[in-house]
Amino acid sequence: MTRGVLFDTETTGLNPLNGDRVIEVAALELINDLPTGKHFHALIDPQRDVPPDASRVHGFTNSDLIGKPLFADVAAQLAAFLADSRLIAHNAAFDFAFLDMEFARAGLPVLARDRMIDSLALAKTRFPGMPNSLDALCRRFSIDLSARTTHNALLDCKLLAEVYVELTGGRQRGLSLAAHDARGPVTVYLHTGPRTPHPIMPAQAELTAHAAFLARIKDPVWLLP
Repeated sequence: MTRGVLFDTETTGLNPLNGDRVIEVAALELINDLPTGKHFHALIDPQRDVPPDASRVHGFTNSDLIGKPLFADVAAQLAAFLADSRLIAHNAAFDFAFLDMEFARAGLPVLARDRMIDSLALAKTRFPGMPNSLDALCRRFSIDLSARTTHNALLDCKLLAEVYVELTGGRQRGLSLAAHDARGPVTVYLHTGPRTPHPIMPAQAELTAHAAFLARIKDPVWLLP
């Protein structure tokens, strides 16, 4: 059994070195690359303003974040959820840089880069030269985008979980509903273990019937000289 964590952040801007901070972080647990329904989510007071340009992207304003916990208040819980698992994100270097900055501020270790899996890099390998944003991949895989009016870490994680399933092998899954939170249900993919090939082995009676069927075909091309 292989555990991974798929995660996303929303921030006040694009560069943690310029004072931008994390305002939302969400993470979903994966077992054998499939979501289990276990997740972490927190809105965070960044202790600074949220520029209008950033608000237009993710929909959060200063008033949405006043009174929310500081990153330091949730850092240990988030680190425990991430544990030592593989960490998957879309354009992962961006999210890693912000979490590294926030963890360092909280006195916790930064994230090892050998844990990083970038779904954007996977998509570029599979679809070279094509648009590979999360929106573009959802459209390509016919994943419902109707709820995505702004960027939102928890919603983006749920969408990326479906995209990641497609990027790593396709939708062989069963669906059920997990417990609701304030932003809706988390999709659970039922599975029994690693996805391994299951060759179809016909029974002897089926082979005999097939041979009899072929014998009735006049001048089959596979017997021509």
